[in-house]
Amino acid sequence: MTAYFVRRLLLMIPTFVGITMVAFLITRLVPGGPLEQAIMQLRMAAAEGGTAITAASGELPQEAIEEMKKALELDKPWYVAYVRWLGRVFRFDLGNSYRFREPVARLIVQRFPVSIYFGLTGFVLAYLVSIPLGIAKALRHGSVFDMVTSAIVFVGYSVPGWALGALLLVLFAGGQFFQWFPLGGFRSTSYDELPAIVRQWEDIDEVSDEFGTFDWNKLSLKSKLVDQLYHTVLPVFCYMVGSFASLTILMKNSLMENLGQDYVRTAFAKGLSERRVIWVHVLRNSLIPIATGLGHAIGVIMAGSYLIEYIFNIDGLGYLGYTSLVARDYPVVMGILAINVLLTLLGNILSDFLYALIDPRIRFD
Repeated sequence: MTAYFVRRLLLMIPTFVGITMVAFLITRLVPGGPLEQAIMQLRMAAAEGGTAITAASGELPQEAIEEMKKALELDKPWYVAYVRWLGRVFRFDLGNSYRFREPVARLIVQRFPVSIYFGLTGFVLAYLVSIPLGIAKALRHGSVFDMVTSAIVFVGYSVPGWALGALLLVLFAGGQFFQWFPLGGFRSTSYDELPAIVRQWEDIDEVSDEFGTFDWNKLSLKSKLVDQLYHTVLPVFCYMVGSFASLTILMKNSLMENLGQDYVRTAFAKGLSERRVIWVHVLRNSLIPIATGLGHAIGVIMAGSYLIEYIFNIDGLGYLGYTSLVARDYPVVMGILAINVLLTLLGNILSDFLYALIDPRIRFD
């Protein structure tokens, strides 16, 4: 089995090259690229300043256009530029952003914890809810509970997370109905000043010895925790709704399929209790299909969701990738894509490892 995983690791190289090469070519073929964006900005600045450069790129001096191409690394054929980009990636250099004028790696590292927080929270909650719910639905197949939860799961599967996020913002965050949650953001703008705000709420001078001494460090931590949860509920709900629905159905179908196997009937014939058969024998085999989604899930955890982070104005990797794609900031787009591809490929290998871990009969030799 070691040889199998070594082969999978080696196959990651051509797969990574193939995916990133296609994406790099698309960025060169899509109209309205960084050169056109830069020329448009020059036209707007010239129009505001009243200079003579007010028309399209044809009226710009050819020398200026060539300098812009060189600055944007667009002066070489796409395959030459790709080889240069790939060489920098292998040296852990993702280039510089056109928009922010900063290294792409620094931009990603700054926003990485935000996407990890929301993605990992949604991932864990989805599994904690979907696996027990799928088991309950399989054991109560055809009951009222099964039909009601199936309707909820069907709705969750049909509605995209970003569309649900927009609806939740209207209903619970600033619309005409309820204002229970914020309109977006990772934390409040006054998050760092929360301890001072708490002291304003609780007049420390009036605290008597009867109640003892307040531990302001714990109180401020509690306030920051509440603020963080306040900004977490709606985005995480949108993160987990899609995967929750698919995982629940997958768990139910897998458990029902295993309940009909011969080894289950044999276990009951040997006198084993229903609880032992289900929780010791059937459940372990039913978890195998659940492991197939880990590769994709890891990519979502790391990169976040583009549209969900945009809807909730969360400055994570997803938001960075979406705005960079709209602004044609291709070094950032390619940097995030490279990380996503690498982590997804590693996640697929992790899925195969979990196959063998869950079921020792599985071998990849």
